[in-house]
Amino acid sequence: MKLSRSKIFFVVSDVLIAVYLLVAFCSFDKKGGNHTPCNKVSIDIADNVTSGFIDAKIIKDRLQKNGIYPIGKEICKIDTRHIEEMLSKSPFVQTANCYKTEGGHVYISVTQRMPVIRIKAENGDDYYVDDNDCVMPTTHYTSDLIIATGNINRWYATNYLSPLGRVIMANEMWKNLIEQINVLPNYSIEIVPRIGDHIVHIGRLPDCKNRTERFAAIKKFMDVKMTRLSKFYKYGLSTVGWNKYSYIDIEFDNQIICRKKSSKHAYVAPVAMPVAVQQTAEQAQPTAEQAQPNATPTQSTTEPTQGKKETTKPATKEVEKKPAKTEKKPDKTEKKSDKTEKKSAKSDKKSKDDKPQKKKSSNKR
Repeated sequence: MKLSRSKIFFVVSDVLIAVYLLVAFCSFDKKGGNHTPCNKVSIDIADNVTSGFIDAKIIKDRLQKNGIYPIGKEICKIDTRHIEEMLSKSPFVQTANCYKTEGGHVYISVTQRMPVIRIKAENGDDYYVDDNDCVMPTTHYTSDLIIATGNINRWYATNYLSPLGRVIMANEMWKNLIEQINVLPNYSIEIVPRIGDHIVHIGRLPDCKNRTERFAAIKKFMDVKMTRLSKFYKYGLSTVGWNKYSYIDIEFDNQIICRKKSSKHAYVAPVAMPVAVQQTAEQAQPTAEQAQPNATPTQSTTEPTQGKKETTKPATKEVEKKPAKTEKKPDKTEKKSDKTEKKSAKSDKKSKDDKPQKKKSSNKR
């Protein structure tokens, strides 16, 4: 097969252009393009406002510590691949890109790992889990994330709590409502909302072996539970009060079980006594103390008996009974005195009757 002249012309022209460009680039490098010192470094961090674990100052300090910060160095001596590999070793960096320009300008672009939940297990573990279901260490930087506590191991955190955290963080209302997640010993989930003074029990998360199926099942599970909870907030707690119940259970379908707050733990504030009442109470105390000594002598009683001397005995329970008996004795004496008075009155009458009889007898004589 013979080639046409037009095709041969196009092939030769393409080869010549490629050779020209190669020679041009080589000549540009020889003229001192690679020897231009770096005069500016631009560091761009994606999602810096959202996570807040890394900033430009941390990247700069890390490059300076390893002796590869580009400022002042010749462009030909700056190894961009080494910078990328060193930054990618950080547990908070997901990707790192570095490139340089003709005028001595170096650009560094970093993408952070996005934590979705913080784990504070009862066994003492403290770490983050990112959106790729990987564990991240803690740092002195803080982030406004949901905290998970309770019976948590790393397998459960990466396979179940990480998808749960991603589902919650993707919903603006749930992210602002839920403050804490607690895992019970049977792996049942409790959530602590930011509003009210109660705990919400939602039950166990659905079990799935596949990662994508597990995420979809947890998302559907949370849609059902949070929809029921939002309706209960709207039509229930908004009328009876946000602090009436201490525990709300929405684990089972078609029912919501609530536990009221116990009145035993209610705090009663002490009532302060007015100053005027305190002064009157203090003044009344001495008078009461003075009245007590005067009342104590009355407790001793005297028991006069016939032919015996008067004796004083202390007031006791037994002595209190004796005066009751002694009080009966005067009654007998009073009866005797009444009888004697009657006898004396009869004798007087007889004496009066006798006197007239004597007078009559004298007259007769």
